[in-house]
Amino acid sequence: MVAKTCGCGCCAEPGEAEGLARLDKVLDDYKGKPGALIPILQIAQGLFGYLPESALKRISITLDKPFSEVAGVVGFYSFFSRVPRGRHLVRVCLGTACYVRGGKQVLDSVKKFLDIDVGETTADRNFSLEVARCFGACGLAPVITVDDDIHQRVKPARVQQILDQYKPGRNKGSRRGRK
Repeated sequence: MVAKTCGCGCCAEPGEAEGLARLDKVLDDYKGKPGALIPILQIAQGLFGYLPESALKRISITLDKPFSEVAGVVGFYSFFSRVPRGRHLVRVCLGTACYVRGGKQVLDSVKKFLDIDVGETTADRNFSLEVARCFGACGLAPVITVDDDIHQRVKPARVQQILDQYKPGRNKGSRRGRK
């Protein structure tokens, strides 16, 4: 759980304070440039792993934009997150082909294995879970992605085997080719 902060940086967690200092440098580079909001938000999310309110307030003030505008952009684009995400983002496709071929059962299996619901992150911050409407891989349905890795024709019974590959201490290279 990330502690709430007042936005001034005085009571921020050490990682957040460092992130805000880095964000200030980014804001200096982009200040006054048209169309800077989305690139700044992308960089800020890279710094924090999500977009804490303290960062959004700082962006709003520096760019002289209403907080509601900054928060509205974050809420509109699914790429952005205002809650901490796990190291690995699991997305289960629930597009028509995937749904018909068992995508809902795969999602239920992922939720049960990770003990989280859609939009949540595991307590160890290793996994976050989202649903998607289509990956464009309908012939390979049902499909899930973990980060940039695509897993095709997934059965609920294979979910644990797939996700075990992404547990801490596992060599990322050992997953390649296991789609």
